[in-house]
Amino acid sequence: MPHQPAIEINNLVKIYKGSDEPALNGISLAVPENEIFGLLGPNGAGKTTTIKILCGILSPTSGSVKVSGYEMGRNGDNIKQIIGVAPQDIALYPSLTARENLYFIGSMYGLKGKHLKERIDGCLSVFGLEKFGNRLIRNYSGGMKRRVNLIAGILHQPRILFLDEPTVGIDVQSRTVIIEYLKKLNEDGMTIIYTSHYMEEAEQLCSLIAVIDEGKILIHGKPSELISGMPGSQNLESIFLHLTGRNLRDQ
Repeated sequence: MPHQPAIEINNLVKIYKGSDEPALNGISLAVPENEIFGLLGPNGAGKTTTIKILCGILSPTSGSVKVSGYEMGRNGDNIKQIIGVAPQDIALYPSLTARENLYFIGSMYGLKGKHLKERIDGCLSVFGLEKFGNRLIRNYSGGMKRRVNLIAGILHQPRILFLDEPTVGIDVQSRTVIIEYLKKLNEDGMTIIYTSHYMEEAEQLCSLIAVIDEGKILIHGKPSELISGMPGSQNLESIFLHLTGRNLRDQ
């Protein structure tokens, strides 16, 4: 009997108030369980909008979403129990220490006592932050903040993890630690939905990818098959540029 897809998106549309163009224009996708799925696209392509809808932060204009078989909008509480989120913006209180942030976030997921302490201690150790747990977040480097931001999303050991640009703007060492741990989480059974601008990183990390631009899915599949199936393409970056063009998107 086939497994239930981790994510099912059907004809998803999102039009922001006051906008002439849809941020998402009828996208449909299915992500199997236990994959690392990369949603790749230039600035403004619709990546973050998609992630926010999948997490229940935004409501779509039309279309439907299921997360582990639960229908978004009807089973929101069930979905919240099985997902973790590390947003693009650092979602931590700068005036609290890392431990204080993680105790607060862990308690929101129902963790407490010895189990919560052990989870925090273990995660801080894995990410090389055990000596800095009592330092205020405002005094952390960018890479350290990213690592705590990720810990906040995995503290309750979710079934599905959403990551929006988890390695943007950090040094090679922090990126390596994060990527290696994401691989381990996936090996242990976690499904990961991941957005990024880093094509080489996505090619190494993701078992499946989709390229989105102007709110539409342009291509999806296994990176190796997509590269071999497009004449003249040697890597994901060449496919990405072929599909989305070379015009600057940060204006």
